[in-house]
Amino acid sequence: MGFTSAWAVTAHPDTTIAALAPRLLPALREDRDRPGARERWAAWCRAPLPDHRTWYAVAPPPGTPAADPAAIGAFHELTCPGPAVEDVCDGTRDPDFHVMDGVWDQDLDEEDVFFSVHRKEYAVSSLFHALGPARAALLPGWCGNFLLTAAETAAALPAVERAFAFSAAERAAAEARDRLWYGDGEESVLDGPPRVWRTAVAKGYGLCAVAVHVG
Repeated sequence: MGFTSAWAVTAHPDTTIAALAPRLLPALREDRDRPGARERWAAWCRAPLPDHRTWYAVAPPPGTPAADPAAIGAFHELTCPGPAVEDVCDGTRDPDFHVMDGVWDQDLDEEDVFFSVHRKEYAVSSLFHALGPARAALLPGWCGNFLLTAAETAAALPAVERAFAFSAAERAAAEARDRLWYGDGEESVLDGPPRVWRTAVAKGYGLCAVAVHVG
């Protein structure tokens, strides 16, 4: 069965962040604290998944360990849109609020937005697989979802810069682990989030990041 997912990182003044906080922060904590979530995170940290080209291969490439189907499933469960945040964003919890109108459709400047939409893939899953656990752990929030004030955004920037700081060889390896296909001019998950982060800090803005199913 197919699906389409979206992950957006958007920069906003603190007034917008404050208005979103009563809705999104409790849902984010709910997803982080739901049964098994922390265990799935710990399992991935202990044993990161091998090359994604082995995940569903009948026979993995020579010298490459085969992926454990249970580990793949747990990783997808960890990094797919969180159910509580998604219920907030799609209007399930409050029909008067939807992320499209309440967050994304606010006449945002292009520089204030990173938007990644993909069929049959999750942008956060691809990002985390590309970064690996040590770098992914430097990102705030929970598995791609976060809501930060301007001060929190600025305080987190050094760690975010470390997460996305690559040598030429490290960048090539991360790109090889990025499972997404990009169209002409489309920004990758390795470039968009740190760009918006720097923009937000320069403008004195906070950040909102949410992942949802859109189809």
